[in-house]
Parts: sequence; structure tokens; C-alpha cells
Amino acid sequence: MLMPKRTKYRKQQRGRMKGTETRGTVVQYGDYGLQSLEPCWVNSRQIEAARRAMTRSIKRGGKVWIKIFPDKVITAKPAETRMGKGKGNPEYWVAVVKPGRVMFELAGVERDVAVRALELAAQKLPNKVKIIERQ
Repeated sequence: MLMPKRTKYRKQQRGRMKGTETRGTVVQYGDYGLQSLEPCWVNSRQIEAARRAMTRSIKRGGKVWIKIFPDKVITAKPAETRMGKGKGNPEYWVAVVKPGRVMFELAGVERDVAVRALELAAQKLPNKVKIIERQ
């Protein structure tokens, strides 16, 4: 599971996901990419599930790049706990994804194989995505 080795603070606020992505919007390393169309939090389990789906689909041929990293901690309070008494404990890690961000890249396989692999990965993600090619 992806998560930072260490952070400056143990807990953080949720923030807002307004606007579109300004960086990481083009396919940079591979030939094909999966670009986000909606803002969302993608947690580390979803990233790993998408990666597994892609690598199994291309039968460990080619190369996969993960362009997002879960560096935001999400806290939760235990079930059936009264309000108050501070913020909950860290539960999982998410990557903040805005529209336009290329989340995964793929190279070294034919077009139809790559498209199939990226479609399988897209099913594991919580937002709408589109498959793009390198210019």
C-alpha cells in the first residue's frame, strides 16, 4: 500500500478540490494514459487495485507509471462514539485528484492491449476518466 514514510503533521484538514489541474495533464513517460475528468480522492487501495488490474491485463509486459501518490491522511472516529473529544485517528491515505490529471501511464504494448488494460483500471477508480494518447 502506498503511503508517505513520514509527514510533518499526523493529521490534516480536508480542504477543497476546486479548479482544474495545472500540472501533470499530458502523457509524459508512456504512450497511453488515464486522465481524470472529475475531482475526487483516490485512496491507496484503489491505486493498488488499478495497478494490479493493468499489470495482469498486459501479462507483465510493457511498463506502468503511477503518477499520483496518496499523501493526504483521512481520519475517522470509531463507530458509536459521542461527539467531541478531538479529531479521530488516521485511517487511510488518499491522493487528491483534480480534473485533467493523468493518473496512470502505460508503454511497451500494442494499442488495443493498452486500451483494454486502462479500461480495467478505470473500473477500479472512483471517478470518471478518459484514455488519452501521447501527442
